[in-house]
Amino acid sequence: MKQTTLKLTSVLLLLMIGAVAWAENYPYRSDYLWYTVPNHADWLYKTGENAKVEVSFCRYGIPQDVEVTYEIGPDMMPATSNGKVRLKNGRATIDMGTMKKPGFLDLRLSIDGQYQHHVKVGFSPEQLKPYTKDPKDFDAFWKANLEEARKTPLHVDCKKVDDYCTDETDMYLLKIRTDNRHSIYAYLSKPKKEGKYPVVLCPPGAGIKTIKEPMRNLYYAKNGFIRLEMEIHGLNPEMTAEQFKEITTAFDYENGYLTNGLDDKDNYYMKHVYVACVRAIDYLCSLPDWDGRNVFVQGGSQGGALSLITAGLDHRVTACVANHPALSDMAGYLDNRAGGYPHFNRLKNMLTPEKVTTMAYYDVVNFARRITCPVYLTWGYNDNVCPPTTSYIVWNLITAPKECLLTPVNEHWTSEKTNYGQMEWLKKKCKE
Repeated sequence: MKQTTLKLTSVLLLLMIGAVAWAENYPYRSDYLWYTVPNHADWLYKTGENAKVEVSFCRYGIPQDVEVTYEIGPDMMPATSNGKVRLKNGRATIDMGTMKKPGFLDLRLSIDGQYQHHVKVGFSPEQLKPYTKDPKDFDAFWKANLEEARKTPLHVDCKKVDDYCTDETDMYLLKIRTDNRHSIYAYLSKPKKEGKYPVVLCPPGAGIKTIKEPMRNLYYAKNGFIRLEMEIHGLNPEMTAEQFKEITTAFDYENGYLTNGLDDKDNYYMKHVYVACVRAIDYLCSLPDWDGRNVFVQGGSQGGALSLITAGLDHRVTACVANHPALSDMAGYLDNRAGGYPHFNRLKNMLTPEKVTTMAYYDVVNFARRITCPVYLTWGYNDNVCPPTTSYIVWNLITAPKECLLTPVNEHWTSEKTNYGQMEWLKKKCKE
């Protein structure tokens, strides 16, 4: 296992020079800055060990003697203790205590209710296990659904998009029929130079949205990959803003599709999404310029979940890259600890026995158990969207060759350098 542990002080230096200017913890060009340094450099402890965090708060880089209100609670759960501390010479040390069971504690800090910050530390997270059960008919369920979808021949409408082409690369807008009812849109980028290339499927993060920046990851095509960036709702990225608004108002709320049909595994919205990912692989493997060997999946958040899911469903996938995967141990809240995005505990009547039964067929943990290809997983501890508890659970279940990049300070983001490094990792995994 390869892992990178970061001391917060070094991360701060990077942030101050603008390397990751969008980080939630340290807003770029802010007059105020929190420093939080756990007394274990990797932010990890054994159960029963006490964690202590040195806290400092600066204005214009000058430590401030102010009163800090804090609370401490398990990852994504209500506080179990609270207190106040006065910073002296701009500093104080807070004893977070410990955990008797594996998990994460979150230290939540505030000054006058205005300046807020938090830091999570882990306790024996390598021992975390899923609450979600593995259905006995899981494999038969997905085999049947893929077979049913493949009764509908792939139909692809393809249009070259000259505005997105360069001297080195071409870009195409595709509409792919994935079963007898559903289609997805995707942008396909590829090298102009004739040859045989590995293919990469890139599913999207959560939300009802089209593909907004198809050239953002053009470095894949420039480095010799055929890359398919897909959406999951059948929304044409060339539609007008007015058309998009009219369509999306049909959903109850931004991510309402994740609750649609959850009472019945056969009617759940995400069934056709998971099938569409495999059908996208069918399409990529039909391309005459595919190298015939290398099939990769890569994504973050919901896209990270769909990448792992596709790798678990389709053994043609030869390597998988995922950042902070969503949809992981979603029913974990029933074990009185953090569960995965979309955090169904926040909605009424969403953790019923019927819905929890359906979730098991769609939860990343049960696909992670089935992955056989190499996996590269990245997650941060301060993430409150896809919490570290659930990322560790997924990591712990993967028995295939695996590597991880741990970025403790990260909330729900990865840097451009990290993203580019994942492409370089995939290059190293290419089979000749």
